[in-house]
Amino acid sequence: MRVLGISGLYHDSAAALVVDGTIAAAAQEERFTRKKHDADFPHRAVGYCLSVAGCGLDELDAVVFYDKPFIKFERLLETYLAFAPRGFSSFRMAMPLWLREKLFQKHIIGKELRKIAPGFDPEKLLFTEHHLSHAASAFYPSPFEEAAVLTMDGVGEWATMTLAIGKGSDLKIHKELHFPHSLGLLYSAVTYYIGFKVNSGEYKVMGLAPYGEPRYAALMLEKLVDLKPDGSFQLDQSYFNYATGLTMTNERFAALFGQPVRAPEQLLTQFHMDMAASIQAVTEEIVLRLARSVRAETGQRNLCLAGGVALNCVANGKLLREGIFDGLWIQPAAGDAGGALGAALAGYHLFAGHPRQPNLGGSDSMQGSYLGPSFPQPEIEAELTAAGARFEVLGDDALIEATAEALAEGKAVGWMQGRMEFGPRALGGRSILGDPRSPQMQKMLNLKVKYRESFRPFAPSVLREDVANWFELDTDSPYMLLVADVRKERRRDMTEAEMALFGIDKLNVPRSDIPAVTHVDYSARVQTVHEDTNPRYHALLSRFKELTGCPVLVNTSFNVRGEPIVCNATDAFRCFMGSEIEVLVAGNCILRKEAQDPGLKLDYKEAFELD
Repeated sequence: MRVLGISGLYHDSAAALVVDGTIAAAAQEERFTRKKHDADFPHRAVGYCLSVAGCGLDELDAVVFYDKPFIKFERLLETYLAFAPRGFSSFRMAMPLWLREKLFQKHIIGKELRKIAPGFDPEKLLFTEHHLSHAASAFYPSPFEEAAVLTMDGVGEWATMTLAIGKGSDLKIHKELHFPHSLGLLYSAVTYYIGFKVNSGEYKVMGLAPYGEPRYAALMLEKLVDLKPDGSFQLDQSYFNYATGLTMTNERFAALFGQPVRAPEQLLTQFHMDMAASIQAVTEEIVLRLARSVRAETGQRNLCLAGGVALNCVANGKLLREGIFDGLWIQPAAGDAGGALGAALAGYHLFAGHPRQPNLGGSDSMQGSYLGPSFPQPEIEAELTAAGARFEVLGDDALIEATAEALAEGKAVGWMQGRMEFGPRALGGRSILGDPRSPQMQKMLNLKVKYRESFRPFAPSVLREDVANWFELDTDSPYMLLVADVRKERRRDMTEAEMALFGIDKLNVPRSDIPAVTHVDYSARVQTVHEDTNPRYHALLSRFKELTGCPVLVNTSFNVRGEPIVCNATDAFRCFMGSEIEVLVAGNCILRKEAQDPGLKLDYKEAFELD
């Protein structure tokens, strides 16, 4: 049985294919269109999935959309009525779009599908609820036969948080928290207030938090969040504007904290860092209370997470260290793109009633999240030649050797290999790599390669067999969704003057043997690399370890700020020539910047909208 899942028409459109219960393909539309967070119908992602299936759309058994638009319209209408007359201007702007398009999304989706296959049977188009899609994406690929499933995001139809129980092929939602009370929207409201873009800048808030102190956490819990012992909560809507307005927060929110909303690109101050630290502390407290109550109430020993809040790897790391559950598994595409995968899995297991096959060896069934397209060597060479690139083609061993030597020399390397990752993290398929031992690497990659704020941290990729020797972690973390501290013996003793530094002044102080991936609080967002899911990346790390004694590499996504992660060799060469990446390795091709035609140099710094 072949089931296609689709998410989109809001943000992060994607498609995923499940064949006889196995995840065959999944990709975000943005990777093909080069439009960040592309919300349009995912024609190209669907086309990719169909190419993997080797069939036409009309030959699929079902197509499942990841939420129910009509219920979402009901929530919008009831919200405006509840808050009337406040928010009338927003209501006046939203209604024409809903009445013209969104209310009839079933018709629109069917129309888009018939563009691909004119004879597509509309009876094959199914809908699942938003949070059920998230829950399915978390439970079914997990290594657990039975688990509690917690989903947390901004809002789906009505739900903003759900508790589900998965057993074998069965998955049922047992509890829901409803809009406007939302942990995701609370975090996004502070993201907006600090001056970052909602649905994009939440990562920045998490990265900024260690530079500050949670000075406002108590005030948030006193005024904004009525938090119960079991982790449920209500938000005081008199401080927010997202329910019916055009902004996330209002003047009362700004008055509470004593400063106006920060303008984008305005200088970050200690206040903004303290606000970031405060909302991060509040989020962690809510997640931990929820987890404790879920364990006590359900008796489940394992927990699965999905929804945008599940991408908060700092909270995930604390949850792991608390030991509330025996097993913890997080969907790597936890946001709305992952809803496409959940929709396909729900279609296969819940709608069609097919049994779930146990994951052998205790591993998950995400295949390292390498679910996107790969490109044969002749196609890579043809694309690079067409782009005017000058390259060598090396054998496998020579390629690994040359790349490891370039990294050991301190060069930034663009690495495009195998299948593209599904989800927001680059995991060694479409990555920019660097030497973590270099004190300059973090700042150089941020300012000269990524063209983004200097404070943003980078993640380490580490051989799974070596992770416990470098980090206070000894478990699989293949999806870069757990934060752990660098081991004490790897840290550098700080001077009194260095310890007295505040805010961004902390940035340039090396803190460990691997300063490029050690955040100011000694933490790191760890990715463990496994030979069975990514043998070539594992081989590169192994050779780098032989050369340097260090089994760790800096790993950041292969893109510049505001650009989607690269997909094919053309994208990779363009980013290579538009940034200060020094070496590009695409398939078995290796390119050195000094060998390229200077006339092909691009100015990528201003090429994309700010993220």
